Amino acid sequence: MNNAVAGFSKLSKKEKINWIANEYFSNPEEAQNIIRNYWNSDEKLQQLHDEFIENTITNLYIPLGVAPNFLINGKYKTIPMAIEESSVVAAASKAAKYWSTRGGFKATIIDTEKIGQVHFTYSGDAEKLTQFFNQIKPKFFSETQSITKNMQQRGGGILDIKLKDKRSLLENYYQLHATFETKDSMGANFINSCLEQFATTLKEEGQNSDLCQNGEKLEVIMSILSNYVPHCLVRAEVSCPIEDLAEKHITNPQEFAERFVQAVQIAEVEPFRAVTHNKGIMNGVDAVILATGNDFRAVEAGVHAYASRNGQYASLSHAKIENGIFTFWLEIPLAVGTVGGLTSLHPLVKLCLEILEKPSAPELMEIVAVAGLAQNFAALRSLTTTGIQEGHMKMHLNNIINQFEATDEERHLIKSHFKKTAVSHSAVVEFIESLRK
Repeated sequence: MNNAVAGFSKLSKKEKINWIANEYFSNPEEAQNIIRNYWNSDEKLQQLHDEFIENTITNLYIPLGVAPNFLINGKYKTIPMAIEESSVVAAASKAAKYWSTRGGFKATIIDTEKIGQVHFTYSGDAEKLTQFFNQIKPKFFSETQSITKNMQQRGGGILDIKLKDKRSLLENYYQLHATFETKDSMGANFINSCLEQFATTLKEEGQNSDLCQNGEKLEVIMSILSNYVPHCLVRAEVSCPIEDLAEKHITNPQEFAERFVQAVQIAEVEPFRAVTHNKGIMNGVDAVILATGNDFRAVEAGVHAYASRNGQYASLSHAKIENGIFTFWLEIPLAVGTVGGLTSLHPLVKLCLEILEKPSAPELMEIVAVAGLAQNFAALRSLTTTGIQEGHMKMHLNNIINQFEATDEERHLIKSHFKKTAVSHSAVVEFIESLRK
């Protein structure tokens, strides 16, 4: 392709697919067939999916699994998880079962505050701007009343608005820093609508005051929510007497607990380890976020910013041994919703929320945090005992088998062989080749 395509968005779905197939594939018909094979046979359902985004040509499937036996705050949950990585759901399920007999998971909401900002510049006197802000602050609330009315009826709304002087970072740079409570909605559209009205009020009131009468200039740059929500926090934890940690692979619970704590401490001080450590947490977090129709990119960005809040990227989870008690916990920021967006449109998202017994947003925060902690525990238990690859590669075996399009007979022989043999990609390939000779 050497030239830009004009009017692509105006083409029909069929025309888009024809163009893609003819432009990029040596066998256009085969490409078209692959694309169509992933359409839903229910035309109405497919149209719904087509309209989630723009220029849709097909669906990309991600497996949806469930992890049962999560005892959270005294109540059992089965957690839906959408993820393509093998061993994640199995690890979460195993951790859930393990802790279900040791008191289960405890989850606590610390806060649910969300943040939005109006970024603007002002070339005049800072004290004059402060006086102006204090004078017009009530108008920010009154002029967003039509936007906040329904949210206020649900117990949410605008919590506070502050003027922040950021001139130490950029010349003439200021913010309106607003905090919100959005209850069961993630609240992005609500927050952004409020912020845009704040910006309008700021400009209009500025023009009608003496703020800019002597050549001073006030200019709004942008108005947008922040995905960094350090005060929308949830804590998940597990704890038990050290002797209760014993199981098949933990024959010396004291030694296991000490090694486990050391493994977490390494992630607290070593960024190279912390990134992989936290990625394991996000395996659990993202899988539940996706399954419940929430924005995993926003959650990822906010969580990793939080991991760097003290000036160095560090572990999100922590562990300790105190008075013979092992405790493992994490605190993460999560802005999630259980109403609005895909939660009321996507049939599988609605089904997943039903499986979770229609949680409120704070309850979903707790479930997501627990999934992340369970995933982290499972990974660290493997790393400090048998090693991570033994279990992971056995789960990955199916992917290798499918890659080589093994027959049913070959599949049976391969799985039987690797029940007692270490799994590696090269070992599986070698065994398949030996079968086929």
